[in-house]
Amino acid sequence: MQHPANENRYNNMLYQRCGRSGIKLPAISLGLWHNFGSVDNFENGKSIIFEAFDKGITHFDLANNYGPEPGSAEENFGKILNKHLKAYRDEMLISTKAGYYMWPGPYGEWGSRKNLLSSLDQSLKRMNLEYVDIFYSHRFDPETPLEETMQALDHAVRQGKALYAGISNYPADKTREAESILRELGTPCLIHQARYSMFERWVEPELLDVLDKRGIGLIAFSPLAQGLLTNRYLKGIPEGSRMTRNHFLKNEHLTPEKLEKIKDLNAIAENRGQSLAQMAIAWLLKDPRVTSVLIGASSVRQLNDNLDSLNNITFDKEELDKIESILSRQ
Repeated sequence: MQHPANENRYNNMLYQRCGRSGIKLPAISLGLWHNFGSVDNFENGKSIIFEAFDKGITHFDLANNYGPEPGSAEENFGKILNKHLKAYRDEMLISTKAGYYMWPGPYGEWGSRKNLLSSLDQSLKRMNLEYVDIFYSHRFDPETPLEETMQALDHAVRQGKALYAGISNYPADKTREAESILRELGTPCLIHQARYSMFERWVEPELLDVLDKRGIGLIAFSPLAQGLLTNRYLKGIPEGSRMTRNHFLKNEHLTPEKLEKIKDLNAIAENRGQSLAQMAIAWLLKDPRVTSVLIGASSVRQLNDNLDSLNNITFDKEELDKIESILSRQ
C-alpha cells in the first residue's frame, strides 16, 4: 500500500544549494547508519522514514555496510521504498557508498574500480533500484591510485547507475585532487560527507575552504558527536544508552572536562529555547558552506525534536563567542 504523503510536506523545510550544482538538499537529511538494520524494529524504521518524508526530508543516506547486519539497511529501505513510497521516487535523493569492509577477500573494501562498481551493483540489487542519486567513495584509499577511484565514480554516473558523484572522509589535499580529476573527466564532485560537530572540527578551516572554492557541498555527519551533544549524559551514563552498548562511543569519551563543556553548552541552549541537540545542529547550519546536516533517529519523536532545530538557526555574536570560549577550554 502506497503511503499517502503529507500534501504540505515542502512548506516548512529549508532547502539549500549544494555547492554550485543544480541540486538543493534539505537542511536536515536522514541517515540510516543505525536503527534501520536487520536487528532493529522494521515498523519503527518505516514510521521514521514516513515521518521524515512527510516533514520535507527528501534525502536518505545509506551505505553498503549499514545495518547491522551489513547490507540490511539498504534491504529494509528498499522494501519500504518499493512497497510504500515508489510513487515519490523522483522527489527523493537516495545516496549510497562503498569503501569500508563489506565482503571477504581482496576486493571487498577500499577504493578499487572492482570494489566500487561491484558494490554499487549489489546496493542497487538490495534496494531494487535502477539508480541512486549520489554514489560516494566512502573513504580515501592510500594504496589505490586516486585516478582509478575517481574513474570508477565517473563510470557509475556514465552508466546511469548514479546521477552524481561524491566523496566522504577525504582530507583537504586529497579532496582537491579528487575534484580536479572528476572535473577533467566531466563528472563534477557534487558533495563531500564529513564528520563535523562542535566536538569534531577537523574540517575547519582548510577543507571548508577547498569545498567553497571548488563549488562542492558539505553534508555533516555525526552532528551530535554520537550523542554527547545532547542532554542524555548530563547526569552520568544512563542504562541502555549508546555508550553502554556501542563500540563507537566509549566511556572514556565522556571525560570530566568534556562533561563540564556539555553542561555549559546546555545552559546556552536553554537560554535560546532549544535543547542541546537542537543547538548543535543549528550551530552547524550557521555556516553557509554546510549544505545539510545528516541526522540519525531511533524514533519519530527524536526525528521531530531534531527537525525543531530549524526553528532557530541564527546566533548573535555573544552566543557564538560564549560557545567558542567553552569549546576552546582544555
